[in-house]
Amino acid sequence: MPVITLPDGSKREFPQAVSVLDVAADIGPGLAKATLAGLVDGKEVDAAYTISADASLAIVTEKSPEGLEVIRHSTAHLLAQAVKALFPDAQVTIGPVIENGFYYDFAYSRAFTPEDLEAIEKKMADLSKADLPVSRRVLPRDEAVNFFRSIGEEYKAEIIESIPANEDLSLYKQGDFEDLCRGPHVPSTGKLKYFKLMKVAGAYWRGDSNNEMLQRIYGTAWSSKKELKAYLHRLEEAEKRDHRKLGKKFDLFHIQEEAPGMVFWHPKGWTVYTEIEKYMRQVQRENGYQEIKTPLVVDRSLWEKSGHWDKFRDDMFTVESESRDYAVKPMNCPCHIQVFNQGLKSHRDLPLRLAEFGSCHRNEASGTLQGIMRVRAFVQDDAHIFCTEEAIQDEVSTFTDLLYAVYKDFGFNEVIIRLSTRPEQRVGSDEGWDKAEKALEDALDAKGLAYELLPGEGAFYGPKIEFSLKDCIGRVWQCGTIQVDFSMPGRLDAQYVAEDGSRQVPVMLHRAILGSFERFIGILIENYEGAFPVWLAPEQAVVLNITDNQAEYSQKVEKTLQNKGFRVFSDLRNEKIGFKIREHTIQKVPYLLVVGDQEVENGTLAVRTREGKDLGTHSIDDFATLLEDQVSKRGRA
Repeated sequence: MPVITLPDGSKREFPQAVSVLDVAADIGPGLAKATLAGLVDGKEVDAAYTISADASLAIVTEKSPEGLEVIRHSTAHLLAQAVKALFPDAQVTIGPVIENGFYYDFAYSRAFTPEDLEAIEKKMADLSKADLPVSRRVLPRDEAVNFFRSIGEEYKAEIIESIPANEDLSLYKQGDFEDLCRGPHVPSTGKLKYFKLMKVAGAYWRGDSNNEMLQRIYGTAWSSKKELKAYLHRLEEAEKRDHRKLGKKFDLFHIQEEAPGMVFWHPKGWTVYTEIEKYMRQVQRENGYQEIKTPLVVDRSLWEKSGHWDKFRDDMFTVESESRDYAVKPMNCPCHIQVFNQGLKSHRDLPLRLAEFGSCHRNEASGTLQGIMRVRAFVQDDAHIFCTEEAIQDEVSTFTDLLYAVYKDFGFNEVIIRLSTRPEQRVGSDEGWDKAEKALEDALDAKGLAYELLPGEGAFYGPKIEFSLKDCIGRVWQCGTIQVDFSMPGRLDAQYVAEDGSRQVPVMLHRAILGSFERFIGILIENYEGAFPVWLAPEQAVVLNITDNQAEYSQKVEKTLQNKGFRVFSDLRNEKIGFKIREHTIQKVPYLLVVGDQEVENGTLAVRTREGKDLGTHSIDDFATLLEDQVSKRGRA
């Protein structure tokens, strides 16, 4: 007589073994209809799973955190079933869940076309309407190999052959399609309604370029029509906001084949860059950081001593000179320790905060490069805090306040926090890890900040907090981080004189707020769709004369506002005023200052915004005050 304990603590007793679906039906018919799977003693199982002993049970529905993954996993099987129905000679390989969806790799004699994808998606809809039951069976490994060979699925058989011989494997069947999978899956195909196939791409079998090329079909699946529609809308918005297109449209930057993954900044883009650098320099100076600059190229011996040569060698650019090997630095930390090591430090010198706009280079694979979001040459707002173990919590707390303030200045108010703790392979004592993890937890808890715990995801030298910001269309970008490092300072001989006169190794906190400037600017371009807040706009205002009669006055306005520190330019071309207004509106210039004979006579400006709002007539000084107010608000306006 199993006793089932539900998440609310209530218990239900049954006279005999029951399935997850039976329990759901006992609770109510509505829940039974919504059931996708179950969590029995924390383990994900199918709705048909039989519970024969006392257990805890959570019913998984589309509203459960696990529900969406079950739907996506099952929709990958629906895709494979549809492909096999339409293209019987195609062979199935693997089909995992990924962020926002799933994919499935197929071996087929020709490339799938857009028309094929439409037909496959229609077939998936037909299979969903058929509401085919999904059933599970278990086979010994060798029997599973023989089964898939018998139906011509050689790739699937090869996958199974790599599994230990003494293992049993689960297979899921729906209609005439059966596939290897650990599950769980939905009870029937009718639960899979809201999906769309996105694209087809090439993928090597088992990710090895020496193997044959397969075809990977990507899809997305959601719990409701509303969620699917919202996701597709986000994709449309993301396409419109692609920083590579906008970078060209607004003449911000370009990248060319002669320098792959390295940015050519144009005047407007460099203006945005330098304004951010100027802002971050001021922020860091006001918060106790000392700015330094370290070499770009450093002898191999330092990277060997720090441990980067062994772990990071393939991602480093190297150069040889006078029989010595050098590396172009991929990160700044070993060089910052060299600065710390100049002159013996006392405990009174700590915490010592060293900051650098550090230029780094990494030999990223060409296929991973993406505009200015993923590059080979980048600059970080990098800093390292040398402190005692006792100071970790205070430093993390102070840094978190600073990070939130900076993000708000750039217009980001929603921050997602993740705390990654000790991995299996690590350096340092458990006592040190205990202190570091507790300091990070306490710093977040003291501020009442919610965070997701990621056990085992820390760096080998210490735990870390990652800060991700959410943009205006709901995308999440990981930018900031603070990491606790017990390893590298000791490896590179960093010491300080403690209060008792002993020599101690400092803790080093690696921290960044923006991450790389290049990537952060790409995020800003897409978030604002090129309409930067006034303080970052390459051109904050443009003066537009109606005829040549106002040219001299327009230049006077331009010079006056420039002398007040604003980025203002005049457009004196012999074009109609409507044309000029339209052109600079498209270029997202925040303010358009129209000058006619009346404005010249009265010493005023007719002010319009890039949104098309008429702000009326202003004196030059009044407009300067308005501009100054907007700049001072930064992205908080």
